[in-house]
Amino acid sequence: MTMKIRKLTLTTSLALVLAAASMVNQALAQAKEQFFPVLVYRTGAFAPNGVPFANGYVDYYKLLNARGGINGVKVSFEECETGYATDRGVECYERLKGKNGGATVFQPLSTGITFALTEKAPGDKIPLITSGYGRSESSDGLVFKWNFPLLGTYWGAADMLIQHIASKEGGFDKLKGKKITLLYHDSPYGKEPIPLLQERAAMNGFNLQLIPVANPGVEQKSAWLQIRQNRPDYVLLWGWGVMNSTAVKEAVATGYPREKMYGVWWAGAEPDVKDVGDGAKGYNALALQHGAEPQSDVVKEILAKIHDKGQGTGPRSEVGEVLYMRGLIAAMLAVEGVRTAQERFGKGKWMSAEQARWGYENLNLTQAKLDALGFKGVMRPISTSCADHQGASWARIHQWDGKKWNFTSDWLQQDDSILKPMVRAAADKYAAEKKWTRRSGQDCQS
Repeated sequence: MTMKIRKLTLTTSLALVLAAASMVNQALAQAKEQFFPVLVYRTGAFAPNGVPFANGYVDYYKLLNARGGINGVKVSFEECETGYATDRGVECYERLKGKNGGATVFQPLSTGITFALTEKAPGDKIPLITSGYGRSESSDGLVFKWNFPLLGTYWGAADMLIQHIASKEGGFDKLKGKKITLLYHDSPYGKEPIPLLQERAAMNGFNLQLIPVANPGVEQKSAWLQIRQNRPDYVLLWGWGVMNSTAVKEAVATGYPREKMYGVWWAGAEPDVKDVGDGAKGYNALALQHGAEPQSDVVKEILAKIHDKGQGTGPRSEVGEVLYMRGLIAAMLAVEGVRTAQERFGKGKWMSAEQARWGYENLNLTQAKLDALGFKGVMRPISTSCADHQGASWARIHQWDGKKWNFTSDWLQQDDSILKPMVRAAADKYAAEKKWTRRSGQDCQS
């Protein structure tokens, strides 16, 4: 009898131990969080623009956890300060890529850092989202398997600006003999639009002047002396951080009409013009679909669920401003790629970086999905594929009225008859240099 009781006790104990172990394993599996590294620059010359982006980016992850995560999977994140320096960006990447079960995706927020990480990502099998920046040819997913310049590239931006100027002039034929100056940050970022502008200049007959500005961009006296002497019909501004507000101030000082200035989407936010106030009135910039969106559903939800509870990342007053929205959208894209991956690899499960990459390559954010996420009126649908890692190519022009940004154009779209051959040639050139081969149809299914 005693032996039977002992066996029964052992059996029961073993069952309890196994059940407890199973519960622990289940809890661990459920507790595994999707990790998103956050490369930021809250210090230095680019902080005025870097901070609101970072605040929006982080606030969206806080909102997502308040919503319950990605089908129940909570997210974690960690900031790393790059100061917009490529070497520091690479250090952040190396430090964070293996943390917390492994990084899901990196968003470098710097074209220079993107150039460096493009060579590392394939070996580490970690995707890069470079929404509105980075290598323009990386929209070719058949070569750049791990890069996702979602929503737009600098070649597309430059093309849409020339299209808009042509429409203002009365047609592309009216561009012949016009003078267009590119005032650009002397970095990989600033140099990116040059090939497209040179192509357009050859096609449309305008005179293109290139004026580089040394980092960080606070010294522009000689550049504006050239502009004053050359008297261009239009100035395209490819600046970032303090370079943008400095350029607008110099335009005021030299009497160059602000309505003849057009910034790229990184030169069209509140920090670029607020200090100049009425002096910046008439200045134009390309908007990466969205502008300032203080009345959007997602902003109202963030104010109610995050800021009203004292959990906001930055000042309440900036929520909904242009770069804050850019950060929100960047985080949303990162999350929705994981949600898409879950549809294939397991709803409610943690996704590896490789699985997330598949999600970014198969994004299908319909207007209904975007509206449900709170982005109604903020953005248009985006759909990616193995060949197309950009997914959308829409933008608008907004203009500063002295107090706020207002949209002043219809939707613009890049001209793929010009862009696609350029992208293909540049991607093939890069692939040849790196000894990469174009992906096969079988690879596209993986």
